[in-house]
Amino acid sequence: MTKIEAGIGINRRYLHDEVAERMRELIQTGELEPKARINEGELTERFGISRTPLREAIKILATEGLLELLPNRGARVASISEAEIEEMIEVIAGLEATACDIACRTIDQEEIVAIEEKHASMIAAWHARDEVEYFRLNREIHEAIMSASRNATLQSIYGSLSGRTQRSRYKAHQTDEQWAMAVEEHEGLMDRLRARDSEGLAKRMREHIRGKKPVIVASYGDQGTEPANGV
Repeated sequence: MTKIEAGIGINRRYLHDEVAERMRELIQTGELEPKARINEGELTERFGISRTPLREAIKILATEGLLELLPNRGARVASISEAEIEEMIEVIAGLEATACDIACRTIDQEEIVAIEEKHASMIAAWHARDEVEYFRLNREIHEAIMSASRNATLQSIYGSLSGRTQRSRYKAHQTDEQWAMAVEEHEGLMDRLRARDSEGLAKRMREHIRGKKPVIVASYGDQGTEPANGV
């Protein structure tokens, strides 16, 4: 086998991982909504692939809880019940609070400056009413603090769990009052991060995430009727 042939083999071997990543994005951005059936024909055409890597990707996402396998009927995007959301948000709040506690001891000044810059840009997006940019930066701030904890085990558990609520957590509709309150809470988080106040930051982060429950439940709880097939 030539080096070129070997390279092609490696690419094919990991194609299902690439497909899974692209499907995760569709789910987490809301393009594939809860209970939407997975249309294999449309996705294979969209991604320019055969059904084999697509079906392998579907299996991966099913193990992550993002998809539900339907006996003899393919798969659909998983929905989350109100009870599941209550449980998951509590765990996510605990994980992020722990990350805050650790990060205050491990984060360097360069990382704090980078997070401050994201925060300033997020505030600007809020003033501009740019929800897409606001929620993107919001998510990146939470992920940056998690990354600053330098704890691979914590990050792995968080990554596998937060993906199921990411779409609603960072894109859920909220009132102007709820949005303004979330911004105010982020200001408080930044104050505690700058001061490296581990106890204060962890407490505020836990409260901040718990406060998102009503918005997430309204957006991503039991969804009623099943949407039509498609992407």
